[in-house]
Amino acid sequence: MGASFITAVNTVLPFVLYLAFGYGVKRLGVVDEVFLKKLNRMVFQCFFPVMMFSNVYHIKTADLIRVPYVLTAVFSLLAVIILLILIVPRFVKGNPQRGVVIQGIYRSNFVLFALPMADSVFGTDGVATASVLIAIIVPLYNLAAVIILEMYHEKELAAGSGGTSAGTGGHIDFAVLFRNILKNPLIVGAIVGGLFLLFHLHLPQAVDQPVEAIADLTTPLALFVLGGTLRFRAIGPNRKYLIPTLAVKMILLPLIMTILSVQFSMSPIERFVLLVMYGSPTAVSSYAMAENMGGDGELAGQIVVIGTAVSVFTLFAWIVVYGQMGLL
Repeated sequence: MGASFITAVNTVLPFVLYLAFGYGVKRLGVVDEVFLKKLNRMVFQCFFPVMMFSNVYHIKTADLIRVPYVLTAVFSLLAVIILLILIVPRFVKGNPQRGVVIQGIYRSNFVLFALPMADSVFGTDGVATASVLIAIIVPLYNLAAVIILEMYHEKELAAGSGGTSAGTGGHIDFAVLFRNILKNPLIVGAIVGGLFLLFHLHLPQAVDQPVEAIADLTTPLALFVLGGTLRFRAIGPNRKYLIPTLAVKMILLPLIMTILSVQFSMSPIERFVLLVMYGSPTAVSSYAMAENMGGDGELAGQIVVIGTAVSVFTLFAWIVVYGQMGLL
C-alpha cells in the first residue's frame, strides 16, 4: 500500500499544485480573463506542437509501437462512441444536451494528462508510448466531436453562433473537416516529429536543447491556464446530467478498459496509458466546440470543470488500485 500510495501522490500532486497556482493567481487579480485566453491560445498553437514534435522525435524503441495496443485503443474508442450514440438519446431528451453528454464521456484531456502522468510513472518510455497513441487518438476525438455535435445541434443556434465548423444545418463537409484536422497544431507537431523519426533526421544539439526546454514548459503552462479558468457555478439544474456522465467517464470506462487490458496481456505502460485515456477529465476544447455548434455550452463547461476537480481524486484512486494489484 505504501509504495502505490507514494506513486499516486507523486503523479497527481503536481497537477493539483499547477491548477491551484493558476486558480490562486487569477483570484488575486494578477491575471485576468483576457490574458488567460491569449495565453491559452499561445500554448495550444505554439507550445503543444513543439511538445508533440519532441515526444515523437525522441522515440528510440520501435517495440513501443505495438499494433495490438494501438488497435485496442482505436476500436474501443469507436465502440464507446457508437454505444453512446445509441444509448444517450434514450435518457437525454434535449438535442443540445445529447451531443454534450456524449462528448463529455468519450473525449478526454488526453494530451494534458497522459504525457506528464506517463512520465511520472514510467519515464521516457511512458512518454513515448503515450505520444504514439495521442497522435492517433486526437484526430479521432476531433472528427467524432464535429460529427456528433452536428448530429444533435440546434440549427437555429448554430446559425447564429458566428462560429465556423465543418458542417452547417446538419450537413458535414468532410473535405473541410479533413483540412481542419490536418491543421490541428498537435497533429502538425506529431506528423513533423514522425517524419524526422521515420527518415532518421537529427537536430543539432544547439537546436534540440531549446526544443526540449520549450516542450517541458508546455504542461505547467497549460495546467496554470486551466486552473485560472476554473469556474464553479451553480450546478443544480444540470446535476441529472453531470453525475451519470462523470460516473461513466471516471469509473465505468476505466474499469472496463482495465479488464480488457489484463485480458489482452498488455504491458504495464500500455495499460496505464489506456487508463489515463479513458479516466482523465473531458477536454477543455469541448466547451468551445459546444458553444459554437449549438450545444449546451453551460453544461459542457460544467463537465470540464467538475470533471477536472473530480479526476484529481479518481485518478489518484486508480493509481493506488493499480499499484496494489501489481498492474504498474
